[in-house]
Amino acid sequence: MAIFLTEESKVLVQGMTGAEGMKHTRRMLAAGTRIVGGVNPRKAGRTVDIDGSPVPVFGSVHEGMAATGADVTVVFVPPPFAKAAVMEAADAGIGLAVVITEGIPAHDAVAFHAHARARSTRVIGPNCPGLISPGQSDAGIIPPDIAPAPGRIGLVSKSGTLTYQLMHELRDIGFSSAVGIGGDPVIGTTHIDCLTAFDQDPDTELIVLIGEIGGDAEERAAAHIARHITKPVIGYIAGFTAPEGRTMGHAGAIVSGSSGTAEAKKRALEAAGVAVGSTPTETASLTRARLLPGASFSSSGQPGRPSPSGV
Repeated sequence: MAIFLTEESKVLVQGMTGAEGMKHTRRMLAAGTRIVGGVNPRKAGRTVDIDGSPVPVFGSVHEGMAATGADVTVVFVPPPFAKAAVMEAADAGIGLAVVITEGIPAHDAVAFHAHARARSTRVIGPNCPGLISPGQSDAGIIPPDIAPAPGRIGLVSKSGTLTYQLMHELRDIGFSSAVGIGGDPVIGTTHIDCLTAFDQDPDTELIVLIGEIGGDAEERAAAHIARHITKPVIGYIAGFTAPEGRTMGHAGAIVSGSSGTAEAKKRALEAAGVAVGSTPTETASLTRARLLPGASFSSSGQPGRPSPSGV
């Protein structure tokens, strides 16, 4: 099992014929993703050969869906045109839109999120790495080789690079799905959405939540965990060493007074029963200790010999 994306998902790529779209379409195909077409009105009717895989180009998402049965789109469209691209996909009735594009104005994001929600289209992003269900499908820019096998961990993360790091450190256990939700102030799918989906997924045994300074998404996630989540959750908050009073990272990482600090988020999560690591590697070790209670761990977080005490 997996959440949002499976081996049955049929994927269109809006902006496939651009440099970034082409590069990552090649990677997605290599990961086994069922890429059924690209979308570019100016190149409609062409077929693009990508490492021996012929991929048709359609003039619209509606046309691509009608011809292929696509139910997912990955958006690599430049920021000035991203709003129209997502709205087009929602109007066509696509089930999932993964918006990789960064630099989209907040008012555009607000508009297309509302438009998509009204049409029951789930949006992941924008400014995100996408999502991967290892061994099944990869929609976005997550390198498929860092988690080559499916497993028992569900991962939801604001940070793209920390998504990659935790997947690499826990690659031997593996993941049911990993979702990079993006760190912009306005995003479609939230920590809470993913926590709920992982809690309902029979093949996910433990959830790893990665947050960061700024906003209150992690505090809201903590309240949701306390009330509704039945599976263990391990957390990490990026930004403990951020200088006070300075904006760090992307647009979502804005701290105002004591609100939005890493320490405040850590306290909220711990109050909800979440074990929070102080570094990504410690977070991986906490995850291992919960899933592999009879193993000991090296300083790198990798499993060693079983501990005689079972701890």
